[in-house]
Amino acid sequence: MTKREIITTVLNHKTPPYVPWSISFTAEAWTLIKEYFKIEDPETILQNHLLGLGSGIGFFEQISANLFKDVFGVIWDRSIDKDIGVVKEPFVLSNPAMKGYEFPDPASPRFFEDIPLLISRYPDCFRVFSIGFSLYERAWTLRGMTNLMIDFYDHPSFVRELLHLIADYNIAQIGKALQYDIDAIYFGDDWGQQRGLQMGPALWYEFIYPELKRMYSVAKDAGKYVFIHSCGDVDELFDDLVNIGVNCFNPFQPEVMDIHVLMERYKGRLAFHGGLSTQKTLPYGTPQMVREETKKLIKLGSKGGYIFAPAHSVEGDVPLANMLAFMDELFNQPGFNQKGRII
Repeated sequence: MTKREIITTVLNHKTPPYVPWSISFTAEAWTLIKEYFKIEDPETILQNHLLGLGSGIGFFEQISANLFKDVFGVIWDRSIDKDIGVVKEPFVLSNPAMKGYEFPDPASPRFFEDIPLLISRYPDCFRVFSIGFSLYERAWTLRGMTNLMIDFYDHPSFVRELLHLIADYNIAQIGKALQYDIDAIYFGDDWGQQRGLQMGPALWYEFIYPELKRMYSVAKDAGKYVFIHSCGDVDELFDDLVNIGVNCFNPFQPEVMDIHVLMERYKGRLAFHGGLSTQKTLPYGTPQMVREETKKLIKLGSKGGYIFAPAHSVEGDVPLANMLAFMDELFNQPGFNQKGRII
């Protein structure tokens, strides 16, 4: 079976020959991996099963040493966070109004021009077109999080207009992406915190849910799978997300949800991608602890419905030995036909 076929098997809740994986790293962690293996393209070692197309975080123009501007006009400060950064004031939408603001072109070639090359380079992978900051996150980056939270109450019509326009933008981009031979649309949008939703369930259902339903339906109507990413404690939303077409949830954080209970509860209905602790085990555990947690996750997902990964991109504070430990366990699963010890 190809990697593409194995992921499809998992998403259809059938038993795969082994538990597949798709792992990502921050810039600092990438450097450690590349230096250890003495390679430029880590995919030659990682053997990820998901091929990310488009851009999960968008495209940025560097305007000074640590400042970058995204295609929506938002300025990001990367003096500390080197991967995405922190939104810098003044906010693009300084007032609760859309007057004078124009969205970028959702069909800009920059989002699609490398898709044929990537598919030809990794033809056996499952193809996922990514839309990062796909709704709520895009809204607060434009308006500012505190301002948006107040706007939910003081300017609800503005919030509805803003979210609707963002969804329109994404739908237009999905339409262009569907011209390529892809398998899924991946929506990134953090709603959770360590306990519960950032905006609470009432506001989520009133403002966010209708636009999610509209966006997801475009992918489902085209016969594609829907992947979503939301950090934090959001499992209270799973039933409704499944009902509007979600097939796979990431990052499946063990610190904020009982992954064993959820895997059993949603067997046959929702697949999961993630699960390895990035708050505790990876940065602070021993290599043996990492191995044991990885083995448990592999066993948990052996019947389908699961794609292994750390619960978020591996950070630079994770010891290299811990990175190699979970990779070694993955690559030496029975059934993986390219197995071989890496350490």
